[in-house]
Amino acid sequence: MHMPVTIIGAGLGGLTLARVLHVHGIPVTVYEADSSPTVRTQGGMLDIHDYNGQLALKAAGLMDEFHSIVLEGRQALRVLDSDGTVLLDKADDGTGGRPEVQRGDLRQILLDSLPAGTVRWGHKAGSARTLGEGRHEVTFADGATVVADLLVGADGAWSRIRPLLTTATPEYAGTSVVETYLFHADTRHPAVAKAVGGGMLMAPAPGKEIFAHRENGDTLHTYVVLSRPQEWFAAIDFTDAATATARIAREFDGWAPELTALITDGDTAPVLRIQHALPTGHRWDRVPGVTLLGDAAHLAPPNGDGANLAMLDGAELGQALATHPDDVEAALSAYEQAMFVRSAEATTFEGGVVPGIDSEHNTAQGLINMITEKSQ
Repeated sequence: MHMPVTIIGAGLGGLTLARVLHVHGIPVTVYEADSSPTVRTQGGMLDIHDYNGQLALKAAGLMDEFHSIVLEGRQALRVLDSDGTVLLDKADDGTGGRPEVQRGDLRQILLDSLPAGTVRWGHKAGSARTLGEGRHEVTFADGATVVADLLVGADGAWSRIRPLLTTATPEYAGTSVVETYLFHADTRHPAVAKAVGGGMLMAPAPGKEIFAHRENGDTLHTYVVLSRPQEWFAAIDFTDAATATARIAREFDGWAPELTALITDGDTAPVLRIQHALPTGHRWDRVPGVTLLGDAAHLAPPNGDGANLAMLDGAELGQALATHPDDVEAALSAYEQAMFVRSAEATTFEGGVVPGIDSEHNTAQGLINMITEKSQ
């Protein structure tokens, strides 16, 4: 007999766990803070890797659905120097192992794969406490409570479940990201669209980077990465879009106009994403009846692997529980030990944003060298 599972958080990791549990006939309920699945946008593009994210989708029985949302050609990669010189132009020949999808589309196929009522919307966790004998009580923002026989915190960076297991809290990672979009770029900004190409653009320099991705159609999503103290960003009024844009762009004075236009010509107000991280190698001692996955367990700055790791966490936890139906603690222990190793080994560059570029790879040529090393 399988113990019912209570998941806090309907992100990609929590939903993957819920789906794998459903496939194995294990009862599960997911509590999510958002009031509905459409209340907010779900972020940009994700490259789903054949060695982690796709393994999770296979375990969830959703590979056909996954292939239906892949955006062809988006694995193309260009690396430019700050003067616009093209240092690497790698086409998408269809053989790469990191197909790109929109995060929102991926979340939707996971939601669609679950029975109606599995996700309880509008339940924002406020706190959690131990009741003993492996049971825990979660109190929601509206005062409602739920008692869990098996509790999983999939509730992200500021997890309310994490304190049941560890005193670790996220700290500023030393870098932050400013996001903006260009719409109809091929017709309205042809030079910028050409610079980005059909997939991903990287233009790194010491302590800074312009990173852009072609999303659906001719929408360009820009991530400006800056290694600056939190106080530096706090001094910028991001409620004043024009002033904030000008201040961020000033950090790239002298760069090629087709690169700086990704900042200055944005069709949306710049959005600041302050990056936090848990200690490298974060782990905890086994606590009966509760565990964590994804950012709740191993928050790190964006490196292209976070969503993939969260999904694999969910899939492996679900499979462990299915494999050990009469020994939940054995399942949780096996899952955690493998997850601790996997998350600690996650590298600082896996094909996505490169915040806080290290001294060895903080130039475009250094990045190319790293890409070459990883492809061998």
